Amino acid sequence: MESRLKKGLGRGLSSLLGDSSKKIDTNKVLIKDITRNKLQPRKHFDKESLEELTNSIRKQGVIQPIIVRPSKSPEGKYEIIAGERRWLASQNAGLHEVPVVILDVDDVKSLEFAIVENIQRQDLNSIEEARGYRRLVDDFNYNQEKLSQFISKSRSYIANSLRLLSLPEDVLLMVERGNLSAGHARTLIGLNNSVDIAKKIIQKKLSVRQSEILVKQFRDKKFKLISQKDSNVLDLQKDLEEKTGLNVSINNKKNNSGIISFEYRDLNQLDKLINVIKKNY
Repeated sequence: MESRLKKGLGRGLSSLLGDSSKKIDTNKVLIKDITRNKLQPRKHFDKESLEELTNSIRKQGVIQPIIVRPSKSPEGKYEIIAGERRWLASQNAGLHEVPVVILDVDDVKSLEFAIVENIQRQDLNSIEEARGYRRLVDDFNYNQEKLSQFISKSRSYIANSLRLLSLPEDVLLMVERGNLSAGHARTLIGLNNSVDIAKKIIQKKLSVRQSEILVKQFRDKKFKLISQKDSNVLDLQKDLEEKTGLNVSINNKKNNSGIISFEYRDLNQLDKLINVIKKNY
């Protein structure tokens, strides 16, 4: 699985860098002329690992060039595509210039590369990864099939990743801070009282399995009804959730009439839902 993942990600990198057999030119650029990537999915940097990198750069310099593109912003001449941590550490180390590879790419390629590099380095937390996928889906017309091929992960993996974003912001913040794992967070999806339960999980230091048991105790009547649904209805509900990345509830009545509910967190998700419905139905 690991080799297949790297192979798939390698194709993503090659599509940006071009023929890997050709020599890639590097340049020296002033740090003050470089700005961070506004599309960068990674928002949090571990202080300890950043300090270690800073000390390494003080001794050995920047070994791997930072990848940049010409900036459209007046704040700097170049915008980082990949290597923001190296850029930050270089500033902390007191450097005035850094080696860079300059590429002329659009926003899509820039975001693709940022996601690929961070996945390869395992630098993204689960929420940053999900938001990176959501950005590709919402802003650059990716679907889950195209995402699956690009990062060599299953559609179900991507759907589960995107579903994390349906959780309240307070719970997402717990995951980003490392207080709650993605596995714990998934047990909370769809719960009305997910913030309270998340706090209990952290307080009691519960395992994922223990969290699942706790969640069952807090399920409200709505979710008890879900467990009694016809298997065909549940399959359709799951299919809709995978296609939309949202929580879906289908309440089918005895006369086969009913209500389909989609849970969205903001207008962007609503707009995406409308586009999916128009495209597929």
